[in-house]
Amino acid sequence: MTLEDIDKNNLPKHIAIIMDGNRTWARQKGLDPKLGHKEGAKVLENIVRYANKIGIKYLTVYAFSTENWKRTEEEVGALMLLLGNYLDDFAKRADTENVKIQVLGEISALSKRLQESINKAVKRTEANTGIVFNVAFNYGGRAELVMATKEIAKQVKIGKIQIDDITEEMISNTVYTKGQPDPELMIRTSGQIRTSGFLPWQTIYSEFVFMKKNWPDFKEEDLLLAIKEYQNRIIKKGK
Repeated sequence: MTLEDIDKNNLPKHIAIIMDGNRTWARQKGLDPKLGHKEGAKVLENIVRYANKIGIKYLTVYAFSTENWKRTEEEVGALMLLLGNYLDDFAKRADTENVKIQVLGEISALSKRLQESINKAVKRTEANTGIVFNVAFNYGGRAELVMATKEIAKQVKIGKIQIDDITEEMISNTVYTKGQPDPELMIRTSGQIRTSGFLPWQTIYSEFVFMKKNWPDFKEEDLLLAIKEYQNRIIKKGK
């Protein structure tokens, strides 16, 4: 599969990815799970760069869910450190590649150091006009909907809006991805066939592609294969 095999005029504007299988990849190789996450971060950087190159406008990845806090303290600590270092390093390169970084999730629950890394990465790349790279960290789909509900309820309480003013558009403009198109394509690696609470509001009309390979084995060709599958389905639907 190469870029010539897909219709470059019919690319999804927004792709979401559940990057699953880092720990499985590491276990299969007899390695510490931390090394799986580290390898996964390298793959992610390459995929972001490639998605930007081929013209994808938005890429949203599931990096750390609210459920991930249940993992061992050592693994959670390693993930936090990895994300901080990743954002610090990648933000510098993202500038030269015109990538705009945004982080979705309950950021206030993270360490001060990690919050600083997030804020610096977002601030540093906010003027970039290439791909918007959303990192969902400490993210939960239901938690996002609760957050949006509370925000809208506050507006009702102070009399800024009435209950009958609440619309789907208002909710879309309150969730973390406000101002962005919904993902047309969602990809999940590792062979698991579920969404794990990722973007429940935004993906009701998304095409889902589930791949058996683990995230550290994900290549540029796999992204093209998923896009090709998306395009084939759109053709069949007559869109």
